Amino acid sequence: MGKLAARLPHFPVSLRFAWLNLLRNGRRSLLSILIIAIAVFALTSAGGFGLYTYESLKESTARGTGHLTLSQPGYFTRDEDMPLSNGLDNSQALIKQIITDDAIRSIQPRIYLSGLVSNGSKSTIFMGTGVNDREFDMKGPFLDIRAGQSLSDVTSSRYDPAEPQVMLGVDLARNLKVDVGDWVTLLATTSDGALNAFDFNIRGIYSTGVPELDKRQLYIHITSAQELLASDKVSTLSVFLFETAQTNTVHQRIAQQLHQRLNTSEPLSNALEKSSDQLSQLIEITPWQDRAFFYNKVKDLYDRIFGIMGTVMGLVVFVALFNTMTMTVTERTREIGTLSALGSYPSEIVRGFLCEAGLLALIGSMLGAVSNALMCVFLLFVDVQMPPPPGRSEGYPLNIYFSFELVAFTTIGVMLICLMAAFFSARKGVNKPITEALIYV
Repeated sequence: MGKLAARLPHFPVSLRFAWLNLLRNGRRSLLSILIIAIAVFALTSAGGFGLYTYESLKESTARGTGHLTLSQPGYFTRDEDMPLSNGLDNSQALIKQIITDDAIRSIQPRIYLSGLVSNGSKSTIFMGTGVNDREFDMKGPFLDIRAGQSLSDVTSSRYDPAEPQVMLGVDLARNLKVDVGDWVTLLATTSDGALNAFDFNIRGIYSTGVPELDKRQLYIHITSAQELLASDKVSTLSVFLFETAQTNTVHQRIAQQLHQRLNTSEPLSNALEKSSDQLSQLIEITPWQDRAFFYNKVKDLYDRIFGIMGTVMGLVVFVALFNTMTMTVTERTREIGTLSALGSYPSEIVRGFLCEAGLLALIGSMLGAVSNALMCVFLLFVDVQMPPPPGRSEGYPLNIYFSFELVAFTTIGVMLICLMAAFFSARKGVNKPITEALIYV
């Protein structure tokens, strides 16, 4: 502790000498600082864009599928022989059991169905989803309604059971040449294998942003879907949380409630009617990550792009600082020889160059971080649109997240690179014999 206390007072002096040495060739030092600042700005801006993309894709996926999906085991890996043959029976009992969790915002039943939709003269294939009206509250800003409104609440006095409602994808409505207020007929196979058809009034027209989905997709009330398929089952239960970060925690809590396995072959409906503590693991819990194929692919792609970009930027900074410090050491060879002749240790001389490099890295990183913060604020007020990604029809606003953690990691990385460049440059200079260094021209 005594040695450490003795060295601490000299630390500000070392920084002062480092600053004065940088000022000896201000133009070169300024150029090095600008190179570091540009590298930090590029890395933090690219990383901030990646964080914004990850967060947007995460929220859109979680709001689309639900943070957790409850279904029969293997529902997403095997085909159904008949509609809802792999569906959940007596889903309300399951909802009542797990809705008590404070982290759960809502649990929405869904029915997935397909068939033919017709305007009377033209028919085409549809992929439908039976949902409650609250489903659209869960989607929030990720639901793009182009015309009309979302499905109304079936418990509302304004809802007419004689006029069941449907929402069509924008391209599906265009192909059928129908608009809000028109009628279409949905034809589907029931759970018993028979054909059934109902007329639906078009309540709204929406877009998913994916042309292939907009050509086929539609929404109807889950009660209408059950009537059309002649079944009281549901395909899945989508669990929506208040915070996406709580997904794993809530997953574990729900799994603990369903940990007991019934040693019986009776149907799930009978098991649910027994008691909540006897509910078995006949139910599969799927987190949103397992269904977020687009999110996972984009994240893997961006991680590799940013990794390569970070490596290239690191090499640029290393080469620039190595060149700067090599020139500095070369110009100060006689000074190094004089310090050595006066009794300075090589480690002390190298430490001085390391202080200069660290100061350059710190100033450049601060300028890069400030530039990144200003860019983030600028994009909040200026609407810059990105082009549509592959497979989509609409662009999206460009935003960059400012992350203190990302800035800290970038600063540490740049600092290490600069110190390494300074060490290799200074080590060669201090290893010269004193007599040779003193007569160096």
